[in-house]
Amino acid sequence: MNVVDSSGWLEYFSNGANADFFASPIEDVSHLVVPSISFLEVFKRITQQRGEDDASKAVTQMHGGLIVDLDERVALSAARIRVVSQFAVAALYERRNCKATKDGGHRPPLQKDQTETPPESA
Repeated sequence: MNVVDSSGWLEYFSNGANADFFASPIEDVSHLVVPSISFLEVFKRITQQRGEDDASKAVTQMHGGLIVDLDERVALSAARIRVVSQFAVAALYERRNCKATKDGGHRPPLQKDQTETPPESA
């Protein structure tokens, strides 16, 4: 599974210095995971730089991956994991068995027993 956040997408779409680094995981759509928040960030930035038509094309390409919602529970769990274990936020997506649809549908909310919460700091 390859999680590509908005910075990776923006680098790829702008053909920046690190675009080749992101090309392989982005183009391997069978293993691609796209956090839902990336749609907001990518669409906003590309619209500002190049216009809404280019932003819409970018978002269409992003739909090729598995879209994972960043709801409140996932966001707070990611923050806790980041603070406690120093993992990258993307590690949260890798640690879960993501349930999402490739067509932009949403996975059901996580049940309490499906959420790993790191121990509280002393």
